[in-house]
Amino acid sequence: MAQLTDRLWMQRALEEARLAPDHDDVPVAAVVVREGQEIARGRNRREGDADPTAHAEVVALRAAAERLGTWRLEGCTLYVTLEPCAMCAGALVLARLDRLVVAATDPKAGAVGSLYDIPRDERLNHQVEVASGVLAQEAGELLRTFFRARRRSAEAPEDTADERDAAATLPRGGVA
Repeated sequence: MAQLTDRLWMQRALEEARLAPDHDDVPVAAVVVREGQEIARGRNRREGDADPTAHAEVVALRAAAERLGTWRLEGCTLYVTLEPCAMCAGALVLARLDRLVVAATDPKAGAVGSLYDIPRDERLNHQVEVASGVLAQEAGELLRTFFRARRRSAEAPEDTADERDAAATLPRGGVA
């Protein structure tokens, strides 16, 4: 049952991620769920908001905290289409999130098992339960397609961040 529920909510996160390129942002999105109900969702808004902290996870956590009237997101699960970075992984711990479900891993910047494992670090005052790989292929393909199109566009210069993000879409042990 949990796998079916995880797939359903991750599908919702992927639907939200598909909206990000319309705003020239990387297609990563997150959905916060509590007691089987969607509390909030967010997608990358760094470009649109000119805000380096406007990652999908942070946007969703802020919206959830506002809706619930508390920064403590106990009892909540966050579904995200790409493994969180160190900033976002730290925010999950600080928000006291119960559970995190990740689609694609990020071997170049991921902080939930790839480079670091911040949410499960026992030295911190809170740990987050983590499930990985839910709809990883779909999430990875969405990101790969976005970066292929960006590289082909004469208006968007290639840079190492884009290459890092494109490489980050492969599931563990995957090949391009």
